[in-house]
Amino acid sequence: MKILLHTLLLLLLTTALPGLAAATRIKDIATIHGIRDNQLIGYGLVTGLSGTGDDLDDVGFTRQSLVNMLSRQGVNLNSTTVEDLDTDNIAAVTITATLPPFSKTGSRVDVEVSSMGTATSLAGGTLLMTPLRAPDGKVYAVAQGPLSLGAFAFGGKTALVQQNHPTVARIANGALVEKAVPMSVGKNGIFKYQLNTPDFTTASHIAKAINTRFHDNVAWPNNEGMVEVAIPKELRNNVVNFISAIESLPVQPDTPAKIVVNERTGTVVMGKDVRIDTVAVSHGNLSLIIGSTTTVSQPNPLAPGQTVVTQNQNIAVQEDEGELVVLDMQRGVSIGEIANALNAIGATPRDLIAIFQAIKASGSLYGELVIL
Repeated sequence: MKILLHTLLLLLLTTALPGLAAATRIKDIATIHGIRDNQLIGYGLVTGLSGTGDDLDDVGFTRQSLVNMLSRQGVNLNSTTVEDLDTDNIAAVTITATLPPFSKTGSRVDVEVSSMGTATSLAGGTLLMTPLRAPDGKVYAVAQGPLSLGAFAFGGKTALVQQNHPTVARIANGALVEKAVPMSVGKNGIFKYQLNTPDFTTASHIAKAINTRFHDNVAWPNNEGMVEVAIPKELRNNVVNFISAIESLPVQPDTPAKIVVNERTGTVVMGKDVRIDTVAVSHGNLSLIIGSTTTVSQPNPLAPGQTVVTQNQNIAVQEDEGELVVLDMQRGVSIGEIANALNAIGATPRDLIAIFQAIKASGSLYGELVIL
């Protein structure tokens, strides 16, 4: 009996507070301005390939990179030896990585390795030590290690079996951070929240939720994409807990009414705030079928005459019955009711695209129609 009572109370609360159930945390719809990832890139060599590397005669930069690498290791080659280099177990690659915010010296990040030359597979290869640089030209990490592929490619001169992309690989924790990117939060006692999807109403809701939680006007929206927050004096030595408390606050985000359609795939997505005024829709399909048959007439055996071939064209026009349906949407119906009304006239997803375009042109669609 007690369990049943608790269940009924939970259902009543869920029904009475629909906005609270649909709310989301601030950390899921906004990020602190200036706290972001940084992209790194490098150029290096992969060795240890089983005959699937670059052709040095076709890829000159791989040959030059190999010579430079050997020179740094104390192996000096003369011009004749350089021209005679003929190995297919090495490949030139680009290395990309993402440096997360607040990464410290000594931490590790994943890297992705992609072939640049004529290599057919990077399976079994090992990336040699490669510095990774940011757009400012400074080295922030160094990558090295064995490659991991989720693909394979085997074959000969006349046949090839391949799965996925064998010229792209990853190294888990393959880069060692050598330099941290300086970042600070709450400089001068103020930091900013940047909305993932800018919206004036959502920015106002975020500021209101923060002010309600801390009983003070510590937050205010600057514009549709930014909310400034002033750290209370008593919490300036405890910024981490202050931000943690803000990020867990529930907020009801607001989104514009949109219908997004993709004509290539026939996909239709409608937002929850889409409304349609009363409109009459007639839907019907016109099919034009053109067929061709061949008639052959030939004389009897040993009889004079010649064979005659005649082409006959058959044209048929078929039009499905169109039904005029009135979509009465003045009372603010849900997406489900709109879908049911359109399904009543047999509209497929591709038909819906044409229907929504016509309704928008008539001025009866209250929302934005986005065509991809």
